[in-house]
Amino acid sequence: MKGCQVATLGPREQLGRFERRIWKPSPNVVGGRQARKGGPYHAFVPAPIADRSFALDDDAVSAIASATKALSRLDSSQPRFSSLSALATSLLRSESAASSRIEDLAISQKRLARATFKRPSGPGDRAIEVLGNVEAMIRAIDLGASATTISPADIGEIHRTLLRFSVDRKVAGSFRDTQGWIGGNDYNPIGAAYVPPPPEHVVPLVEDLCQFIRRDDIAAVVQAAIAHAQFENIHPFPDGNGRVGRALIYVILRRRGEASNYIPPISLVLAAEQRSYFGGFGSFSRGDVSAWCELFAAAVERAAWEAERIAARIEDRQAQWLKRLGNPRRDAVVRTILSALPEQPVTDVAAAQALTGRSHVSVQNALRQLEDAGILRRLNERKWGRVWECDELLELVEDFEEGVSTPQGVA
Repeated sequence: MKGCQVATLGPREQLGRFERRIWKPSPNVVGGRQARKGGPYHAFVPAPIADRSFALDDDAVSAIASATKALSRLDSSQPRFSSLSALATSLLRSESAASSRIEDLAISQKRLARATFKRPSGPGDRAIEVLGNVEAMIRAIDLGASATTISPADIGEIHRTLLRFSVDRKVAGSFRDTQGWIGGNDYNPIGAAYVPPPPEHVVPLVEDLCQFIRRDDIAAVVQAAIAHAQFENIHPFPDGNGRVGRALIYVILRRRGEASNYIPPISLVLAAEQRSYFGGFGSFSRGDVSAWCELFAAAVERAAWEAERIAARIEDRQAQWLKRLGNPRRDAVVRTILSALPEQPVTDVAAAQALTGRSHVSVQNALRQLEDAGILRRLNERKWGRVWECDELLELVEDFEEGVSTPQGVA
């Protein structure tokens, strides 16, 4: 497999260095003694990776080969009843919601679907945050499909898209110009679990990362794994780093042709083992690239298989619905709407018209037919502007996500 070098590894080389810095006391800060405290801390500065070679052990190479094969199988699978875009959109929403959930931004599929149909009015709503993640993922996928090179400005655009409707929109798209940290307290980095590089290192490291992402001489899954870990260790933004870092995975997989049609819900799998996931960044920094790539590849492989499984479950449910409707002919409006429901599980006449290209009257009649069959449920009783929701589909996806998010081996 191209780019996977197998070697007997010698002593690991740490992929970065620590810089000792001094945090100045802040005697006027409100928050008690800890808030006013000053003293030394150590910030980690990742090593450049643009031109670095990475030798992987046999176990990592095997895991990467399995993950690549699973991605290929998923990407070549063809739907029976749904449109390709409908299933792809459903998987993208699951991935975006899971990526947000890792950052403690959890909402139900039902609430996300309703918010997608009608955007909440203002910032501060949790649904707005998750919708931003959906749109950032779309931006990342488009970037991977169209861009020949990736620049720091492109990464900034993903971040801007993520936060543009959030309470943090003032920092959207801007790399941090202050010291950040993870864990510890809110006032200073002393005692933090991880302190990323000081701000003067951020832009050069992001530029180096972009050069690494442009490479084609390394296996795509390895490239995604390394780029993701490097990005998280740089932590270049004041907020939103985890979600942007996971979106970068799909920039690479789409750019390298490994996820041309579907988005495997990798974040769903990573969310099930967050301690191992976050610990993997430390393994990478300490030079154990094989351990991190093996963990990441296993998550990719499972995500690809899980994507196939939920697609099959959705299509099995659609087959049941078609029988319930008396197996309408292939060009029937009701069948066309049914095939698009994974993309638009909350809909009205106008939205269904946009999806099907059919007339107002025929779409309205089809929606009523779906309601009469118990496939759609009306959300309001207005004569004009009625909205319908597919409870069965939303519950199916939520049950799937809950199952994937449960750590393996746990009932």
